[in-house]
Amino acid sequence: MRIPVRWSAPRRCAPVAALAACLFAAGTAAAQAPSAPPALPADGVAAAACPAILQHTFPRLQDEKPQSLCQYAGKVVLVVNTASFCGFTPQYKGLEALDSKYRSRGLVVLGFPSNDFSQESGSNKEIADFCESTFGVKFPMFAKSSVRGANANPLFKQLALASGTTPKWNFYKYLIGRDGKVVQAWSSMTAPDESAFVKVIESQLAAGS
Repeated sequence: MRIPVRWSAPRRCAPVAALAACLFAAGTAAAQAPSAPPALPADGVAAAACPAILQHTFPRLQDEKPQSLCQYAGKVVLVVNTASFCGFTPQYKGLEALDSKYRSRGLVVLGFPSNDFSQESGSNKEIADFCESTFGVKFPMFAKSSVRGANANPLFKQLALASGTTPKWNFYKYLIGRDGKVVQAWSSMTAPDESAFVKVIESQLAAGS
């Protein structure tokens, strides 16, 4: 008895030459495809464009969300350590006036509350509320941290190294130029509206603008 055999059509195989041509075309297309652009950090500034002194992230004062300082690359940056219960606390008003007047020209004031001199005991929210309600502060401020000694935050460690001086009291001031280099440091005695101080800021704003 003959057993029937099920027959199926053979699969069609591509000719060797056609297959080789296909593989070559695919490889050529892959080689010619543009590479993906380098990923940018959340603030949209490439690390290479951000000077080392600004390559830090700190929690914001008002909501404690992380914020990169790289967004201030290319600006003239005035960094100040602040406190709510100090004889120099009224300088908040002058600092806000500076930031408001020169913001469009590229200045930004950055405030860093600190209890290093035992004059900033409040919580971040309490500090934020005080600054806004008492002096109308709108310039960026960051969560309370140490600004001197072994526990200083990394920005103030770099500022001390670059300027050769650490904050001796609240409202010490450091100016960073558009190129990311520390220009000068001033003591708490220097008022934000002092003419010599303002002239240095204006000269830095004019440079590279």
